[in-house]
Amino acid sequence: MTRDELFKNIITKKSFLCVGLDTDITLIPKHLLKSDDPVFDFNKQIVDATKDVCVAYKPNTAFYETLGTQGWNSLEKTINYMNSTCKGVFTIADAKRGDIGNTSKMYAKAFFEKLNFDSVTVAPYMGEDSVTPFLEFKNKWVILLALTSNKGALDFQLSSKFKVQNSKFLYEEVLETSKKWGNSDNMMYVVGATKAEMLSDIRKIIPDSFLLVPGVGAQGGSLNDVAQFGMNKQCGLLVNSSRGIIYASSGEDFADKARQEALKLQKEMQILLDKYL
Repeated sequence: MTRDELFKNIITKKSFLCVGLDTDITLIPKHLLKSDDPVFDFNKQIVDATKDVCVAYKPNTAFYETLGTQGWNSLEKTINYMNSTCKGVFTIADAKRGDIGNTSKMYAKAFFEKLNFDSVTVAPYMGEDSVTPFLEFKNKWVILLALTSNKGALDFQLSSKFKVQNSKFLYEEVLETSKKWGNSDNMMYVVGATKAEMLSDIRKIIPDSFLLVPGVGAQGGSLNDVAQFGMNKQCGLLVNSSRGIIYASSGEDFADKARQEALKLQKEMQILLDKYL
């Protein structure tokens, strides 16, 4: 998917919502466990209920890998279903890969060719040669971890020791260095919503890039703050919500409740798009 296609879908749906499919088999409604593939059936109903109000889906691969072969089959069925029924929806493999060049090439082929995701999350720690193999695929995206919403971000990304020694935080160095590897047409960045006050500084480094923003909802991030400090002329935001949407109900009405929660966020996003674009 191209940048312009993604922006067009944001404008059409008046939404920059990404639904995270962190599908935990221990949390999905019990009646689905009678199914041959409970995880896929859950995902399918969530997708059917939300595809008109969101612009992206983000399965976290850990929730599928933990189930072994069956989980991987569920993931493959999920991406195939989204690609066949959700025209224009951006798909993210939240896999947080990143290894030596030849291994990264295999990861890229797995997610871009075999599974046909639009993008994959990648860790920058091993440097340029671990990231560039993902950038060799046309109309595919790297989503690089930059500033995450977990408390462990203080260990390295926001370490005061690194700031004192280098005059920049580590996450700023990641942004400055990595923007030389790709561009705003093939590289996005993960920036946690709980760090929304830092988005203004981030925009000074990468003004045109899209940001994948987790942490709104269950983790306490403010959607309004994210839009105020992070939106650019093409929106430039994909705001993810996982648990707050997909686990809105544990009953047979789970898909309807998920839609209600997604719709609430979409309505807020419509107001913010009108305000800032």
